[in-house]
Amino acid sequence: MSESSFELGFVSDDKLAGFRLRRLEVLNWGTFDGRVWSLELDGRNGLLTGYIGSGKSTLVDAITTLLVAPQRLAYNKAAGADSKERSLRSYVLGHYKSERNDMTGSAKPVALRDASSYSVILAVFHNTGFDQTITLAQVFSCKEANGQPARFYVATEKALSIRGDFADVGSDLNALRKRLRSAGAEVDDSYAKYSAWFRRRFGIDNEQALDLFHQTVSMKSVGNLTDFVRGHMLEPFDVKARIDALIVHFDDLNRAHEAVKKAQTQVRLLTPLVEDVARHRQLSADIEHLRACRDSLRADFAARKLALIDTRLRDLGEEYDRANAAHLKFAAMRDAQRREVLEIERAIADNGGDRLERLAAEIERSARLRDERTARARRYDEHCRRLDETPARQSEAFEAQRVRLLERRGALVEQEARIENLATEQRVAMAGLRKTHTALQAEIDSLERRKSNIDAQQIEIRVAIANALGIAEDELPFAGELIQVREEARDWEGAAERLLRNFGLSLLVRDAHYPAVAAWVDRQHLRGRLVYYRIVPRRSRAERSLDAGSLVRKLAIKPDSTHFDWIEQELIERFDYLCCEDQARFQSAARAVTRSGQVKDLRGRHEKDDRHRIDDRSRFVLGWSNLDKLQALSANRRELEKAIADSGAGIAALQTQMSELRRQLDTLVALAQFESFDEIDDGALVRAIADMTAERERLANASDVLKQLAERLQVAQQALIDGERHVDSASDRRTRAHERMNVAEQLRMRTAQDATPVDAAIAASIEAQRREKFGEAQLSVDNCDARERELRESLQTRIDAEEAKGKRLRDKIIQAMAAFKDAFKLETAEFDASLDAAFEYENLLTQLNGDDLPRFLARFKELLNVNTINEIANFNAQLARERETIRERIAQINDSLTKIDYNPGRYIALEAELSQDADVRSFQAELRACTEDQLTGSDDAQYSEAKFVKVKSIIDRFRGRDGLSDIDKRWTAKVTDVRNWFSFAASERWRHDDGEHEHYSDSAGKSGGQKEKLAYTILAASLAYQFGLEWGAVRSRSFRFVVIDEAFGRGSDESAQYGLRLFEQLNLQLLIVTPLQKIHIIEPFVSSVGFVHNEGGRASKLRNLRIEEYRAQKVRV
Repeated sequence: MSESSFELGFVSDDKLAGFRLRRLEVLNWGTFDGRVWSLELDGRNGLLTGYIGSGKSTLVDAITTLLVAPQRLAYNKAAGADSKERSLRSYVLGHYKSERNDMTGSAKPVALRDASSYSVILAVFHNTGFDQTITLAQVFSCKEANGQPARFYVATEKALSIRGDFADVGSDLNALRKRLRSAGAEVDDSYAKYSAWFRRRFGIDNEQALDLFHQTVSMKSVGNLTDFVRGHMLEPFDVKARIDALIVHFDDLNRAHEAVKKAQTQVRLLTPLVEDVARHRQLSADIEHLRACRDSLRADFAARKLALIDTRLRDLGEEYDRANAAHLKFAAMRDAQRREVLEIERAIADNGGDRLERLAAEIERSARLRDERTARARRYDEHCRRLDETPARQSEAFEAQRVRLLERRGALVEQEARIENLATEQRVAMAGLRKTHTALQAEIDSLERRKSNIDAQQIEIRVAIANALGIAEDELPFAGELIQVREEARDWEGAAERLLRNFGLSLLVRDAHYPAVAAWVDRQHLRGRLVYYRIVPRRSRAERSLDAGSLVRKLAIKPDSTHFDWIEQELIERFDYLCCEDQARFQSAARAVTRSGQVKDLRGRHEKDDRHRIDDRSRFVLGWSNLDKLQALSANRRELEKAIADSGAGIAALQTQMSELRRQLDTLVALAQFESFDEIDDGALVRAIADMTAERERLANASDVLKQLAERLQVAQQALIDGERHVDSASDRRTRAHERMNVAEQLRMRTAQDATPVDAAIAASIEAQRREKFGEAQLSVDNCDARERELRESLQTRIDAEEAKGKRLRDKIIQAMAAFKDAFKLETAEFDASLDAAFEYENLLTQLNGDDLPRFLARFKELLNVNTINEIANFNAQLARERETIRERIAQINDSLTKIDYNPGRYIALEAELSQDADVRSFQAELRACTEDQLTGSDDAQYSEAKFVKVKSIIDRFRGRDGLSDIDKRWTAKVTDVRNWFSFAASERWRHDDGEHEHYSDSAGKSGGQKEKLAYTILAASLAYQFGLEWGAVRSRSFRFVVIDEAFGRGSDESAQYGLRLFEQLNLQLLIVTPLQKIHIIEPFVSSVGFVHNEGGRASKLRNLRIEEYRAQKVRV
């Protein structure tokens, strides 16, 4: 290509194809203040230059404001300014510097204009080929002091100017609107309508073309080719609506999933609960069966016992018959023996045997009487020795001793009565001491659990009120808990306690608690006395000066008490007593108290209550520490314990005396039973027995016949004795048999009462349990009751064990019910946590298994497969379409690139390769995993749950997880932007064989000029694609205007010239913005120069020069 082809031939009229900027005008825009400033280009390339900060970018931002959507604007983008430094508001008001506030230290911008002014920016575009003119304008005003400016958009198909069409309107912009509309202009408040109007006329198909226009303003070198292609050449795909729809669908799915999980959780919790209920029912039935067996034991064993008794009665009848026969036999033999004895006795009598018989009888009687008197004499002697008395051996001594002992007995009875009275008094006193000790110990125990000095009874009343009404105890203080005597006034503590005791025992009730407390107290029997005050905040304080000796000054109120003010006023009003050390002052004072506790009031009433010691700390009620009272009560307890011990010792001594007295009295009573000496005199009887025995021996030795008869009588008598024994033995056997028969009959009658019918199943169960316990051991009448008792005990043990098991199971069930109710309050609002309500839980489980859970699962699967998975599939398909769109767009850009010679005989082609980014590839895999097997229609629960988890993982990141929302937001923006699914490279290829000369994966390793050259080439192809440029067309409706801010000023001279020639080849109108030092490169390619300067930093000025004028001035300089 010859050098001459890069001259400014495209500036000639036949090269002014498409819409080009003819004129830019601004009024009150940034630092261009107070008048209309105009940049004249006349459709040709222009240069906008000036020193840094002069206002060049302000004019560039006016152009981008006219063309680019407000939400996409980034002011002074090329200059790298912070978005906070420049804004629409700063341009409209004309911020030009910041001033520091000396008071706050913060900086505040200084403006050239106030809110009463308005601003206008205007651009006139002309298409020479079609002789068509378009004017775009925007009008701004600040209606609010701190808000964004209001604006309206103007577009028309004729040339307008600010001076001719937007001036002389004052502050009435509505009039300006009407005037413009009447002139045929389109006036709108919406950028969308305004943009659609001019894009349609400029032949711009989409917003991305204007984005590319905006990006071109700040174009830099290609640092990374992939980033450059993504940011400058590809239109982003707005996925927000799709993601929002996915989230909405997932929310429906999640609710369905939660319903399933909830139902499954309910089933999981209810299943063992209902199983336990069934087990409890069976256990209850088993227990009832065991109880029935236990309760039927008496009847069952009675039936068995009856059979055994009947058998016994038969045996006893037979035994009775045998015993009766033996008795009759032995009775006949005995009668014969009696007759023989009588015959011998008559023979002895006939031979003098009567006297011997009488002597024998008298000897026997006298011997018995002797033995009785001997025994009584021994007892008499023993009793006398116990009383240290000598037993009497003669009748006179016995009578004297008897009288003396009667007197002694009377004295001992009187002494016993005195000791008993003393012991009773001691026991009563000891009981009183013990009662006092118990009360004192209870008081000490109560005090040890708290810090208050208030009596335990009063504390119990407060506890009852607090528990009944749900009020904290510290919300109901006693006055005494909030008052104590100051340390330096301890000498007056006793007097203060006496005076304030009743007040100290008064309960203080807040006004908020008063109604409830009053009603409760009225309903209850308190078993004690209660005084309480309704605490209403006082509207005014009582003002009274206190004497230095006032008792109130010796008192301290608990500092942190909420009742401080109220107590203080009460003390001042009621207890302002003068503490008097002497009687003179006491008698003269109106209200006074002495240290000993004498009190005098305003009415002249005096009182001194010495029922208790004034220093008895055990009765003190004031103070918020009870250590002193505890010490005093502990001392009292020790004294009481000593007194109880002493009293016990005294009672023990009296009991010892009483025991000795009663022993003596018992002995005296026993001796009083001996009324005459004859009762214990056995000596005369001993002598008489000896005389009668000697006489009987003489008579017996005097006759041989009697001797023989006596020997026969002895033998006969012995035989009679043996016969009587046999009769008695047989009679005993018969009687025992009869008695046993009677006992058995009575037992049968009693047993028959219990032998009621028993259910066959119960009887069989009892028999099985009897065999289990006793094996094959036989029942008998004698062991039947014991066996019944043992089996009853065994059954009761089993019942107790089963009941304990049932109780544990019941507790487990109720606990499970309570836990279930707590977890699912809504569903169980009408349920009770009791076995009576078990059917409610069973019905719920039946409903869940039979209806709710299947219905929830069906709904969940429908939403998962029909809605969510389909939506994700559609989303994935749209992303795939966007991926194909990118490939198509790269192909279209490559079509433009083939028309540009990058180097002689070579061109550049972009290559789109799938990104290897881990996040992107993982996201694509996750999307595929969500939609895999979509058409199988699987009903598998694990499949559905697995799909849900995969979907949830994606949706959670779309939504933003707790604590990771920023990370997830960046991830979502990254992986759903299909542009990030590709990495891009450039291939420099030969035209003649399409072979690759060099591959550029990015611009790393390239020189600055090479990077810029690649950027210009790709940007030019993008502009040709986005603006729909027709190569070589003179008549074109495409938009041909481009602003490049400082790009040509940054690069090398060679790359800048390449770029300028490239844009010339595309027949684009350039407005090049660059500082003064780079003008020499750009100067050959422009027709005019706009020079911006701002000498004081306050007001920018613009001067238009044709290139010839500029060169002439430069020569002169």
